[in-house]
Formats: sequence, C-alpha cells, structure tokens
Amino acid sequence: MSSSSTGGPHILAYPYPDSGHIIPLLDLTHRLIARGLTVTVLVTAESLPLLQPLLSTHPSSIQPLVLSAPPGESRVAKVHAMSQLHYPTLLQWFRSHPSPPVAIISDYFLGWTHHLACELGVRRLVFSPSGAFGFSILLSLWRDLPKLDMGSPLSFPQIPHSPVFPWRQISRYYRNGKEGDPDWESNRSNMLDDIASWGVVFNSFAELERVYLEHMRAELGHDRVWAVGPLLPPEDSVVGPANRGGPSSLPCHEVMTWLGARYDSSVVYVCFGSRFSLPRKQMDALAEALECSGVQFILCVRRHVGDDDDDKEGAIPDGFEDRVEGRGLVIKGWAPQVAILSHRAVGAFLTHCGWNSVLEGVAAGVVMLTWPLGADQFTNAKLLVEQLGVGIRAGEDTENIPESTELARLLAESVNATRPERVRVKKLRDAALDAIKGGSSDKDLDDLLKRLSVA
Repeated sequence: MSSSSTGGPHILAYPYPDSGHIIPLLDLTHRLIARGLTVTVLVTAESLPLLQPLLSTHPSSIQPLVLSAPPGESRVAKVHAMSQLHYPTLLQWFRSHPSPPVAIISDYFLGWTHHLACELGVRRLVFSPSGAFGFSILLSLWRDLPKLDMGSPLSFPQIPHSPVFPWRQISRYYRNGKEGDPDWESNRSNMLDDIASWGVVFNSFAELERVYLEHMRAELGHDRVWAVGPLLPPEDSVVGPANRGGPSSLPCHEVMTWLGARYDSSVVYVCFGSRFSLPRKQMDALAEALECSGVQFILCVRRHVGDDDDDKEGAIPDGFEDRVEGRGLVIKGWAPQVAILSHRAVGAFLTHCGWNSVLEGVAAGVVMLTWPLGADQFTNAKLLVEQLGVGIRAGEDTENIPESTELARLLAESVNATRPERVRVKKLRDAALDAIKGGSSDKDLDDLLKRLSVA
C-alpha cells in the first residue's frame, strides 16, 4: 500500500459535478485530511472554486486534479461523457503517479469507476449523497426490476416498514424507460456497478437510518457500509457555513443581522434547493400563504425575476417584497443555508427534502415542512413525516397547487413551541451532533480508514 508524505493513505475523491454532490464529498474530504490522509479531488474548472477554501487551509494534504467538463444535457449523457473522457486519463495518471491513491471514493452516479478501480487493483467506495432509505429503493428498483402499472402504487415489502409509493413518485429514469433503452440500461448498469463495489459510504448517521443501514448490509452481503454524517462544514474556518455556494443578492452578514433582531424559533426559512424552482402558480400560492400567515420568514428563490418573462419559474409576484417588508426577507441566488438554519431565530424549514437539506435541518433541530419535488425527495419526506415524526406535509411535486389558507395555517403552526415535531427533532439534533463528536459516525469513519490501511 502506498502512503502519502503525511503518513496516511492517499485517496482519490471523485464527485459528480453538481454542487449538491460536490459539497458533501468535500466535507468528507475535510474529515479525511484531519485524520492524516492525502486526498486528490477530481474537479472540472467550473467546480474548482468550491475546492478553493480547502486548498487554502490544507495545501499539503489536498490536491486538485482538474479534468475537462463533460458535455451533455442529461445526467446519463454527462456520466457517459465522463467515462469516455476521464477513464483513459485516470489510468495514465494513476500509473505515472509516484504515490497513487489506494482507493477511489466516487459519487453513486459514477458506477463505471468500479471497473476503473478493478483494472488498477484499488478499492472503489461508493459515496452516496443520499440516505440509505433512498439508496435501498433504487437498489430494489434496478436489481429486482419490479413491473410498473401506470397509476398503480408500488410496494417494497422487502424494505423495512414496507414503504409504498404512488407511480408518479417512482424514479422517472425507471418508469419512463424499459429494458433495452440505452438510457434505461445505463442507469441499471450504474446501480449494479455500485452494488458490486467494495463498500458504500453514506452521508447519514445511525440514529437517523439504523434499520436501513442494516438492510443495506444484508442486501449487499457484507458489512462494508459506513454512515459518516451528517457531513457539515467546520464552524470556525473559511470553509464554514457562509462560504459554500454561488452568488447571492444578500451577503451573509446582512442575513445574520436580520435574524439577530428576531425572537428565538420565530422564523420560517423557505428554500427549494440549488436546482429546483417552483412553477409560477405554485410560487403565487406560496407567496400568498406567507403573506397571510403572519410569520416572519426568509424566502430563497434560485432564479432572478426577469422583466421579459412573468411566467418564469421561481419568480415572485410583483410587489411581494414591499408588502412583507420588515417581516420577510427575500434572497435571490445562493443562501447561506447552514448558517441560517443554525441561527437561534429559525424554528421551521419549508424544504424540497433534498438530502443535504434534510441533514442540515435535522442538525439544526428545526421542524420541517415537506414539499418534495422529485428524485429521492419523496422518500426523504416519507422518512421525516411518517417514520421520524419531525416533519409536516405542506406540498408535493410541481403540479399540485396548495390551498393558500391551509398552507398559511401550517406555516403559522410550524413555529409553535408545543408542536410534538419540535420535541422530536431536538432529540434527533442531539443524536446527529453526538454522532460526529466521537459517536457512531466518527467510529464508522475510523473503521473505514483502518480497513483501507490494511494492504
């Protein structure tokens, strides 16, 4: 086994080029180098700025490997292009490196890196930026190939709690294709390669998903399944909560000043993630509910309002900001979400239930109003509401228009100190922080590194 100049193993971290996938893997990278490892992070030029904070604080322990950005509009096309572009380059890089990595930890979309690792004689670790529950659903879909009847629910009796999902909530990559279609077959091959890889690392923690982590170990037939989350930024460094994304209409200090003038747990934070925006009719309903609710709130919209397109997704109604001035704050662009959720004034989070947002909400101990839009978000919402009891259903997908009066009522109730969800999420927050401060997640990470150190 080769080791780095710092004495620990050298690992290649390879994220899928999307901020929601890159950021948690970089947070894991920070924990790895804190334990003495050297990490090479494969990024494109466009993603390199996300790596700069780590490069500036740990120049001897982390190195970028900048490769060409993949062409293609769809995820399947991008992944295919990455394999074609990067596979031969990485083969040459490994074979010419004086101290090559002993393992590749790559995003679960990059199943082809399993074959690269096999050819190189190193271990491939799957990094899942989603939870073990969501991963279990995907594994069952692509391995077992259940038949779908349009409009009929699909049950998963072999998964703990026997979850049932409406047809429309099943992965569109699965339900919109069929055996023999190139994209469908590519998605299936990707999951089968993930299953065949040496191990899986989840951005999760035992208290949150214990039954699903055990289920994954049983399904994979080995115990090389580690939960090392919640992966969060360090609290006191330049890679901290305020420095994790793109441009914003408001600097972090202004947002924090606004929150500082509010009572504890009185603010609802509303954000639908880095990739999703509500259609105009849903945004109108949400804005009306926020106005009528009487709650103080922060609303993050990902896209700026265009003068030439009143129907643009993410556009807020004319005059909305003026009508809620003093009670509501609108952020256009990237919001410092971890810093906002961690502030004492925030008591609830209206979220699309992306896994990063779920973990950040849990770690902050805030009640979550769920409004899943796609991907694994329906699974995550089910976990929050039905199994953990820390979430309240508020909306669903991009077609159903919520009733503004009812949504206003839910917004007002979400900051009520007597809500049972608040008591539960505070306990879950404590478990999350314990996990990464010497608890289960730290122990899992130590076990992973111990096994990597064995030749």
